[in-house]
Amino acid sequence: MSVSPVYLDAASAAPLHPVARQALLAALDDGWADPARLYAPARRARRLLDAAREAAAQTLGVRADEVSFTPSGTAAAHAAVLGGLAGRRRAGATLVHSAIEHSAVLHAAQRHTAGGGAAVSVPVDRSGRLDLDVWAAAVAAPGVALAALIGASHEVGTVQPVPAAAELCAEAGVPLYVDAAQLAGRVPLPSGWSVLTASAHKWGGPPGVGLLVVRKGTRWESPYPADERESGRTPGVVNLPAVVAAAASLRAAAADAAAEAARLGPLVDRIRARVAAEVPDVEVVGDPVDRLPHLVTFSCLYVDGEALLHALDRRGFAVSSGSSCTSSTLRPSHVLEAMGVLSHGNVRVSLHRETTEADVERFLAELPGIVADLRAEAGVTDL
Repeated sequence: MSVSPVYLDAASAAPLHPVARQALLAALDDGWADPARLYAPARRARRLLDAAREAAAQTLGVRADEVSFTPSGTAAAHAAVLGGLAGRRRAGATLVHSAIEHSAVLHAAQRHTAGGGAAVSVPVDRSGRLDLDVWAAAVAAPGVALAALIGASHEVGTVQPVPAAAELCAEAGVPLYVDAAQLAGRVPLPSGWSVLTASAHKWGGPPGVGLLVVRKGTRWESPYPADERESGRTPGVVNLPAVVAAAASLRAAAADAAAEAARLGPLVDRIRARVAAEVPDVEVVGDPVDRLPHLVTFSCLYVDGEALLHALDRRGFAVSSGSSCTSSTLRPSHVLEAMGVLSHGNVRVSLHRETTEADVERFLAELPGIVADLRAEAGVTDL
């Protein structure tokens, strides 16, 4: 029996926004020339690039000359961390970050420590919220060059206290980098940051476009060899059609964000309540209040995470997991580990503009039986 697929992994990549598709096709015709040249096709390409930068800046509430386009959100995160540390090397060599940063930030931290720098990880509580007392002490310590805090957890949806963390950074004279990959185009951006990154395919733009925003007055130095493009912040020619599509879809997604949050929030509430009530031995993780409107994560005891994802996939549901032994990693999610919550049998459901109430109802109707079948196969019964 064939079933229509239900895509519930927008936190990894949202379906391409119709505005992105339109802009991409138009820019493929008009934006193929090198915008750094002087002839007519290049000038057209330059106008497209300038307009895309201005549109992205207006949507984010920043200056156009603070915005650079990168080849991905990961590249933007690497540049944010390594560039922020390089720009402040005279102040010290310590990076302070939360324990639940995206792997791109943690990999940049590893590169920094391998080169002789230091990194301090700040814990979170069981809901995934930053420990502000530990953060305050960490950023006030001598030799701190940069602090990094994810705007909202990409795995459990908990929104971090960025304004409070930023205030503590300001008191210590330490710039704050915020990974806004799950915020941009979905919820208002927090205040107080010096460097910010985002990723286009999270809001329905094309993959392969990241945003790096460096506020005026921030000490930041490119970690790459010298390059004259993108204000010297990221090397090489940008993928202009994709950049145009990213900026257009960011503006469209942000314009609809409040309405989408109001629509998806109750659906996530329904998932949180029904999963807890209808699936035995399940833990819904993340802050129940201070969270993203489109994302929910839960862990099912006595179920292998990879087996659960495959079983859901066979029934037409595309979801993600932070569980151990998934195809991308052989160890438990560092986020769930840091929170001290169950990491086996973990499912992340993240909704998007095409998700319907019927999709959610079908998922909720089928999930208890799928979990029960897997537990029965594993010899777990009488729950």
